[in-house]
Amino acid sequence: MDQEERTLIQQAQKRNIHAFELLIKKYDQQVLKLCFDFVHNQEDALDMAQEIFIKLFHHIHRFNFRSEFSTWLYRVVINYCINYSKKKKRIAHQETILPENHTCEALLKNPEEDFLNKELSEKIQYAIEKLPAQQRTVFLLRHYHGHKLREIAQIMQCTEGTVKNYLFRATQKMQKLLKFYVDI
Repeated sequence: MDQEERTLIQQAQKRNIHAFELLIKKYDQQVLKLCFDFVHNQEDALDMAQEIFIKLFHHIHRFNFRSEFSTWLYRVVINYCINYSKKKKRIAHQETILPENHTCEALLKNPEEDFLNKELSEKIQYAIEKLPAQQRTVFLLRHYHGHKLREIAQIMQCTEGTVKNYLFRATQKMQKLLKFYVDI
């Protein structure tokens, strides 16, 4: 954590709204992406992110500088997303395509490829939704958000070995669920 971020956190802890806004601006897209990865609905993800930031403003005084702010923030976001998913317990496929930054880099050259990639994206999302919460969280943080295993362990407050176990099990389940759609 750099000095600027530390200063913003300290000011936000004193209820300085401008400092809080500057602090959150650094993380708003990451929070939104993680929320979207849990609910697969842009409107719900926006609502969730907004609720998380409100909750964060009211509880930022609890941050004690023992870890990176980003680690603490991800823990808050993941807890909120898991609780939100438990409350909703509905699987709605209103938006079944992954966001643009999650699609393959190759450009689609024809409608048939477009259809096949769209179908595969839907199957991948379905498989991710079927994972237990802890496995889904590790899978998303690792493969969609690029976190290292050590960082994920800090975020989830568990050992690196536990993270590896969750990731291994998630990968196995994903392979099992997707074996009919791709040659794995």
